Amino acid sequence: MLDLGILKLMTLGIVALVVIGPERLPRVARTVGTLIGRAQRYLADVKAEVGREIQLDELRSMRDTVKSAAQSVKQSVEEGLRKTESEVSAAFGMPTSDQMVAAQTAVAPPAPPLPITAEKRSRWRRNVCSRQAATPLWYRQVNRRKSHVQSAAARVSRFRAPGANKGPR
Repeated sequence: MLDLGILKLMTLGIVALVVIGPERLPRVARTVGTLIGRAQRYLADVKAEVGREIQLDELRSMRDTVKSAAQSVKQSVEEGLRKTESEVSAAFGMPTSDQMVAAQTAVAPPAPPLPITAEKRSRWRRNVCSRQAATPLWYRQVNRRKSHVQSAAARVSRFRAPGANKGPR
């Protein structure tokens, strides 16, 4: 750092007064003060950012150590459970869970998928539409509300008398 005493600051002020002049000296002093303030704030921000990065690195290393410790505890607990299970199953003459899973997969083949019929498809469509509607299907049926939307042409075609003229030709 600079070693500025009272005498050196007074000498700098007198030289600035002579060189710059008394009219522009207050404006220059304000500008220099704002620049020095900005520089100090910038340095403080950089120091804070570096401090946060250091803390973040420390937290990451702590997280990694805790994670590895938890993983080792988990492995030791699982190993102890497997050991205890094998001892108990050996004592009672029962198969272990690994042997039971292997036996179940070997015995039961997967069932073939069932064919999808038109009835199932229509039920599925009705269920999906009723789930997506704002009011439930049972409420619409009880109160005679529309359960689906129909275009104007389809409505006219539906309610037209049989054998009636189909329109202008």
